[in-house]
Amino acid sequence: MPLRDKAAITGVGETAYSRNSGQSVLALQMRASLAAIADAGLTPKDIDGIIPYGTSGVVAEDFATNFGIPDLRFSATTPMGGASCVAAVQCAVAVIAGGICRHVLIPLGRNGASESRIGSRVRQLPQFRMVGEFEMPVGALAPAQLYAPMARRHMELYGTTSRQFGEIAVTTRRHAGLHGNAMMTSPITIEDHQASRMIADPLRLLDCSLESDGAVAVIVSAAERARDLKKRPVYVSGVGEGHPDSPSTITQRPDLTTFGTAKAAPRAFAMAGMTPADIDVAEIYDCFTFNVLCQIEDLGFCKKGEGGAFVENGALGLGGRLPVNTHGGLLSQAHMAGLNHIVELARQLRGEGGATQVPDAEIGLVTGYGDMGDGAVAIMRRG
Repeated sequence: MPLRDKAAITGVGETAYSRNSGQSVLALQMRASLAAIADAGLTPKDIDGIIPYGTSGVVAEDFATNFGIPDLRFSATTPMGGASCVAAVQCAVAVIAGGICRHVLIPLGRNGASESRIGSRVRQLPQFRMVGEFEMPVGALAPAQLYAPMARRHMELYGTTSRQFGEIAVTTRRHAGLHGNAMMTSPITIEDHQASRMIADPLRLLDCSLESDGAVAVIVSAAERARDLKKRPVYVSGVGEGHPDSPSTITQRPDLTTFGTAKAAPRAFAMAGMTPADIDVAEIYDCFTFNVLCQIEDLGFCKKGEGGAFVENGALGLGGRLPVNTHGGLLSQAHMAGLNHIVELARQLRGEGGATQVPDAEIGLVTGYGDMGDGAVAIMRRG
């Protein structure tokens, strides 16, 4: 496979997460990016590719100007909402394998709590005209309202329950409480989940991700250079992206319970030469609890319809059959559009997971989910 192990995550950085950063989105991203560059043992002048998050309002030229980057060879955006960051890793690996770049910076920052709420981004989607035609007339506009029918359809078809969604919320909150850089750390129970108010049936408050301020950054480097850098490299062995049938509107697709992840996962596993049984730890995009459960199915960890039973009895916790979102995810750590998931996976595979470290984690998986169901998957291994 032409992209397998051609590049590695060599640096990661993040700011503290809060509801009011008191800083601009640009300043937050600069701080996280400098931290990631230092983590890799590089200098800003070593960066020759930048893939910023498209809706943050910060562009590659902002970094080139502020960091004094002398030779920016590549810039792009990957406009897939919450799938953008994992798709950006695929893009970075491709341009590195093509000989265009050596070190690609992927930054993301937002003041999603104190300034522009994430839900307002729906209005910026190119697909908004389709949402306006099919979803808006019945009152669906915010992400919870758009995704709730998918969750309800899964429940009707397969007997999935709200308490099974609660298993995901409780587990990720437990991980956040151990992590050290998370917004929500107070333990919750299944009963707390069931008592939380309904947002969009069947999604309750504790099924929903956070609104957050902060920033994250990742450095992707050519494999031959990664071996000589400061930290143990985390090789990108397989990547893929996929878009669901009827990608612009949820209600018009033949199957509401299958995401683009179902198309991306086989490509990523085939590229890596691995199967779901090889995965030691997974960071799965969790804008809502249901999305985790559904992606577990689409990734092949269980059959479609068996996700509810799969997540029960601590299966996703430390020591469970598939430790998931060891940092607390978007549900409890912070909503950084999934780039914080990539940071956490890199740290897990380096053995830097601290209190939530999965013992002997060698191979991990990270996903992104965005917009109306776009999916992206990356499989990584420790060097």
